[in-house]
Amino acid sequence: MALSHDFTKGNLFKSMIFYSWPIFLSNLLQVSFQIIDSYWVGNLLGSREVGAISISSTVIFAVLSFIIGINGAALTVLSQQKGADDAEGLRKSVNAFVTLLGCLAILLGIIGFFSSQWLLQLLGTPKSVMPMAVNYLQINFAGILFLFGYNFISTILRAMGDSKTPVQFVVIAVILNAILDPLFISGFNMGLDGAAYATIFSQGAAFLYGVYHSVKTGKVPFEIPHWPERYYLKTVTALGLPAGLQMLLISGGVAAIMSVVASFGEDVVAGFGVAQRMDSLIMLPAMTLGSAVNSMAGQNIGANKWDRVSLVARNGIYLILSVTLLISAIVVAGASWFISLFVKDAETIEFGAQYLRSIAFFYPFLGINFVLNGVVRASGAMVQVLILNLISFWILRYPLTYLFAQWFGERGIAYGMSVSFIISSIFAILYYKLGKWKDIRILKQDKEKDA
Repeated sequence: MALSHDFTKGNLFKSMIFYSWPIFLSNLLQVSFQIIDSYWVGNLLGSREVGAISISSTVIFAVLSFIIGINGAALTVLSQQKGADDAEGLRKSVNAFVTLLGCLAILLGIIGFFSSQWLLQLLGTPKSVMPMAVNYLQINFAGILFLFGYNFISTILRAMGDSKTPVQFVVIAVILNAILDPLFISGFNMGLDGAAYATIFSQGAAFLYGVYHSVKTGKVPFEIPHWPERYYLKTVTALGLPAGLQMLLISGGVAAIMSVVASFGEDVVAGFGVAQRMDSLIMLPAMTLGSAVNSMAGQNIGANKWDRVSLVARNGIYLILSVTLLISAIVVAGASWFISLFVKDAETIEFGAQYLRSIAFFYPFLGINFVLNGVVRASGAMVQVLILNLISFWILRYPLTYLFAQWFGERGIAYGMSVSFIISSIFAILYYKLGKWKDIRILKQDKEKDA
């Protein structure tokens, strides 16, 4: 199988599998990055420090979500241009995204560093973990440019149909993090700060290697960054900002749910934090296919092959349902053992395992969301997907989680989220079937034809 895929021809199901597995591996390594942090912090320090990471990671996830959102817009624009064989538009769009992301990275890094304590107070962070959480969060904000950088280079390569090369970047980050975590935490006696420094050093190395690799091989259509032409700046801003905002809405919803969790105390916060790591494993196939179908559908939309776009969606649904159900069964069977790998406190393990068993088999419904929203997003329907996520998190998930927690206590957290997954999938299906996302045009030549 070629390193770079052309999804406008050939067997789509076969291409989906071969293209998706490196993305799955990258996502798995990304999750293991966080799991490694939790493992070393939990075993070398304690459950309080795990709680500090859990709450701080909610803010970090918000920033990462914003990056993922803008990268999703980049994937849409660049994959359509790849499908339309528009080399000039591809090069100019990459420059526009580099300019936009560079400015945003610097701005978010500065704002985040100085507002860390305020953000953690909004989340209801317990006073006992506040100082540790603030330091951990500020160090991560100081290295945010690295997080932006290597994720964006990976996105460009995936838009080109190359999902294998980005795995190298993540492997470098994970291996370095696994080595530096215990060294900084215990060897240099830096405590929780050591885990944060290990993170930014590892991400920095991955970013620098990504830049080196891109320049050396010439696979990425980079040019010396300059202020983009008005059309391309307008396009990436019109798509990138709503896409980033939709992911901020998602992370804001996660933060709101964390505030519900925090009201039950340190043991529940720690248990939920570890359980969320396992949630991430369950959701890896959905995240993978959401990204894969975005690129696959995008290329076919750019080539105006709508029959293949529908086939991408159908194959994605079949694949996500079968894989997610299997992984859910494995996680349910080993829930207590998984949680005990990271924490030793009995009450923390009990809550984390109960949460996983309650919610795991509802994730296939969320998988449907990822796949269908990925196809819709490939058309450039960023505002429409923004509205779908607004409904999913702020009209359904947070209110239902809050209500069920009031009715059933800490157990209600999983119950409310599970019900919201089902209803959200219904909204996603209805918009995919009935919405006007196929009428959207984002490429310059398509707009000129319509005019």
